[in-house]
Amino acid sequence: MRIAVLKFGGTSVANEMKRNHAVQRIGEALEEGYRVIVVVSAMGRKPEPYATDTLLSLVREVAPDLPLREQDMLMACGEIISTVVLTACLRRAGIQAVSLTGWQAGVITTEQFGDARIQRVDGERIRRALEQNRVAVIAGFQGTSENGEIATLGRGGSDTTAVAIGAALAAEVVDIFTDVKGVYTVDPHLVSDARVLPSVTYREVCQLAQEGAKVIHPRAVEIAMKNNQAVRVRSTDHPDKGTLICAPQHHAGDDAGCDRLITGIAHMAPITQIKVDTTQWPDPALTGQTVFQAMAEAAISVDFINVHPTAVIFTVADEITAKATQVLEELGLCPEVRQGCAKVAVVGIHMTGVPGVMAQIVLALNREKVPILQSADSYTTIWCLIPVRDLTVALNALHRQFCLS
Repeated sequence: MRIAVLKFGGTSVANEMKRNHAVQRIGEALEEGYRVIVVVSAMGRKPEPYATDTLLSLVREVAPDLPLREQDMLMACGEIISTVVLTACLRRAGIQAVSLTGWQAGVITTEQFGDARIQRVDGERIRRALEQNRVAVIAGFQGTSENGEIATLGRGGSDTTAVAIGAALAAEVVDIFTDVKGVYTVDPHLVSDARVLPSVTYREVCQLAQEGAKVIHPRAVEIAMKNNQAVRVRSTDHPDKGTLICAPQHHAGDDAGCDRLITGIAHMAPITQIKVDTTQWPDPALTGQTVFQAMAEAAISVDFINVHPTAVIFTVADEITAKATQVLEELGLCPEVRQGCAKVAVVGIHMTGVPGVMAQIVLALNREKVPILQSADSYTTIWCLIPVRDLTVALNALHRQFCLS
C-alpha cells in the first residue's frame, strides 16, 4: 500500500477557496495511486475565530494563570474543528473521508503540557481507514498521554504530527503544504530574485528553520532525518512539487546539476545584543557563569553567545530586553544594551573546510557599508549580527555575492 501524508497549515485551510485547493491536492494524490492521510492545523490566524491564539484569548482575560493542562484542552479544539470542516469538504467532492482527533489516530505523547513530545504512534486505526479506501483526516498538534491526558505539541506541532505519522506508517512521502512554493534561498519578501530550491538536506533545512526560515518545524525535520523520511514543502495553491528535503546522497544540487557552496540565507529580527564587561565583577572568571545562571533562573533564553576574557556577549528577543537588563542590574552589573539588531545566517553543508567564505561575507557587507556587530560559525553556518535597519540591504548583498538567484 503506497501511503502519502499531506499536511495543511492554518493558512491553507483558512477559507473556502483555500480548502478547495487543499481538496484538489488530495484528489491529485489519490489519482497518483496513494492512500492518503491528511493532517491539519487550526484554521487561520488570530483574529479569525477558530485560530489557536483566538481560542486562548477566550480564557486568558478571565484567568491569566490558567494551568497549561486546561489550556491544552482548549487549544486542541482548533485542530478538531479544522479536521471536521475539511472532511466535510472532501465528502462534498465525492471523496470518502473520516475525521480523527490526535488521540483517536494513536498519537501518544508525554505530559509536558503545551510542549509535549510524541513518544509513539499506534497507526492501527489510521491503517483500517486507508484499507477501507477512506482518507484519514487527522487533527495535528495534539495527542494523549498514556494516562489519557490531552497534550499539545507546541508551535509547529502539526508538522511534527505529519512526519511522525508518516514514519510510523512507512509513508512514501510527507507533503507539507503552506502558502509558499517551497524552501527559498532567502526570504522572497525581502529579496526579489529569491528562488525555490529543488532539494535541500535535512541538516540545511533544520538550520534554516532554526534561524528564522518559517517553512517547517525543526523538530519535524529531526524526526524525518532519524527515519530517513522523504518530506516535500509545497504550495497549496499550485501543483508544483516544491522542495524535497532529503539525505545528502539524494540531494539534487542546483538546477545545473552541481552543488552550491551556500544553500540559503535565513534571518531573525528584531533581537537585542547585550554586552557585559566582566572586569567590573570581583572575579571576572566567574562573571559568565553568574550571568548565564541568572538568565536561566529567570527563564530567559539567550542566543549568539560569545565569551571573552573581558566581556560576555549574547542576544535575547527584543520583547524581553527590559527583563534581561533588570536581572543583570540586580547582580550589580551595568550591561551595554543594543536593541534593533538582526541575526543573519548563511547556510551550506559544502562550506566545511572551504577557505574564503567569511571573506566573501565581509566583502559583501562592507561593500554596502553594513557593520558586523558580532559573528560566529559552525561546520554548516556562519552567523552575523547587524543593525536591523540594514537587513534588506544585507540579504540582497549576500544573495548576490553567493550567486543564489
